[in-house]
Amino acid sequence: MNASEDFKWKLSNYIYNKNYNFDRKKILDICDENNVIDAYKTISGWKGYEPTPLISLHKLSRKLKLNNIFYKDESKRFHLKSFKALGGAYAVEKATIDNKNLTVTTATAGNHGRSVAWGAQRLGLNCKIFISEYVSEARANSMRNLDAEVIRVNGNYEKSLEECVTQANKNGWEIIQDVAWENYETVPKLTMAGYSVMIQEISNQTSQYITHIFLQAGVGGMASGAIAGIAKYFKRVPKIIVVEPENADCVLKSVDKGTLQKVNIKKESIMGGMSCDEVSLVPWEILKHSVNYCVTISDDYISKTVKYLFNSKLSEEKIIGGECSTPGIISLIAMYNDAKIKDIVGLNEDSNLLLFGCEGDADEELYQKLLNNCNEKSK
Repeated sequence: MNASEDFKWKLSNYIYNKNYNFDRKKILDICDENNVIDAYKTISGWKGYEPTPLISLHKLSRKLKLNNIFYKDESKRFHLKSFKALGGAYAVEKATIDNKNLTVTTATAGNHGRSVAWGAQRLGLNCKIFISEYVSEARANSMRNLDAEVIRVNGNYEKSLEECVTQANKNGWEIIQDVAWENYETVPKLTMAGYSVMIQEISNQTSQYITHIFLQAGVGGMASGAIAGIAKYFKRVPKIIVVEPENADCVLKSVDKGTLQKVNIKKESIMGGMSCDEVSLVPWEILKHSVNYCVTISDDYISKTVKYLFNSKLSEEKIIGGECSTPGIISLIAMYNDAKIKDIVGLNEDSNLLLFGCEGDADEELYQKLLNNCNEKSK
């Protein structure tokens, strides 16, 4: 890397949470501490389980003059190449524990559905996956390869979810959704608890206390699940920064207003799993008081970051990181570039930062396109 490439990156938007009040007990009441405890106990017992790597981005930390930058590499999560393997599959197991004759169903942008399909396959359950017209065939085929029936719906993610719910109610299927709504909270809580396993692993992977954590947000499930993990497993609470695409900033707008806000997505982000217009109800109850800062980024820096990871520009080793693995890196560099924000957030030589590489090449076609996009100009 050189200054002409990375030091021009900027945040699209930034706010601080004036209602911040991190309450461990309340967080673990919302997510259900028993689920958090059980999630690690259950998932760590699955065949093929091992903690995903916590990689030190030595080269980037030296360049930014920060103490440590840790990158949780979820491309190695089972064989599903995503942190979502933890949530959907765990929810399938717990939601169907008393009835193995159920058909499970979900709507997905890709990785959650893959986890649900794998969870169903593990238990010998029928599985129906609803996807929007924007989900790639590569992602659809990855779910078909796990014995799921994939149904494509005209319109966006919201339309696929509507159709999933309609068909489930009509046919008596069990919905395994990572989005909560009124009277549908148990399964999303299970999904979030599954994500907390990442934090449990990290607590055993480094003796350095984390000062800052960057969390990607779509509907908020991963971010709130990680925060539940922090409440349970971290002795010290780090500063929590939520990152979203600039065109899908539902968490930022909701935190800024202090109430749930729905956004009108005029252009879908390349980060499809994060291109969501509304925060899920249960995650919102956690996020609204537990997040310190919200930031948004453009898609312009994604391809460059994917290549930096692959070409060992950030660490000593090659990392396979997909489009949704880039936001933490992008937002960190952008925050570092803004002297005022850098000072407010407290990025300095004593900082130990945690970033999440939440997926590998889960969409292999898109990954190759991003990796080979050599004509992209640095912004």
